[in-house]
Amino acid sequence: MLRAVGLVGDWRGIVGRLPPDWSDARVSLTVSDSGRSDRAAALLAPLMPGRRRNRIRFFAARSGAGPSPGAVERALARLDDERIEGTLELLASDEATVKPPTSRATLAGSWSAELDALPEDWSDLYCEVELLSTDYLDRGALLLAPINPARFGGKPGFRFRCARRFGYGASPQMVRRCLERLDAEGIRGEIRVLRALSDTRPVATQGPVWYVGGKAV
Repeated sequence: MLRAVGLVGDWRGIVGRLPPDWSDARVSLTVSDSGRSDRAAALLAPLMPGRRRNRIRFFAARSGAGPSPGAVERALARLDDERIEGTLELLASDEATVKPPTSRATLAGSWSAELDALPEDWSDLYCEVELLSTDYLDRGALLLAPINPARFGGKPGFRFRCARRFGYGASPQMVRRCLERLDAEGIRGEIRVLRALSDTRPVATQGPVWYVGGKAV
């Protein structure tokens, strides 16, 4: 069997270096010819990538929580077919965790637990809800519409802001109601607080601004 070359070969090399029980991997492709970045992003569209200039990031998972390793290989093969070259880099990976056979926590319950862990004077949050499957994305976006969900990176999920008293972001009560809607339809995933501020007092503004990946959120 001939050894794969190009981006497919690079991807197989990355997978080969991952631990045997890896669960997901976050990868970056830097396109050598920036003029071909648009075409590269279009060919990688099934992976739901994030992009900044000629750098494209995407996410692979073995458990169905994202594009499979095979899907990544097929997408990169399309770039190889069009002779689009670049540098493929592993950003991070996680190993599978063995969980006890207990009932899965609801998203609404997990949201309450996240809030309970915050300081008493918290005021503004930047959060992420990661869904168990890409099949949930369209319906999830509709049910989460009141909290203004935004796609970010290659994970199958959304990010949003929450404001406790005033300013930009959904109220914690509205977030909980939206998560309850996901629970009611059997849409599973994980909710996490990525950033938190305490006791902010905006003057003539809608509240604080976070910059993530060079963009205001």
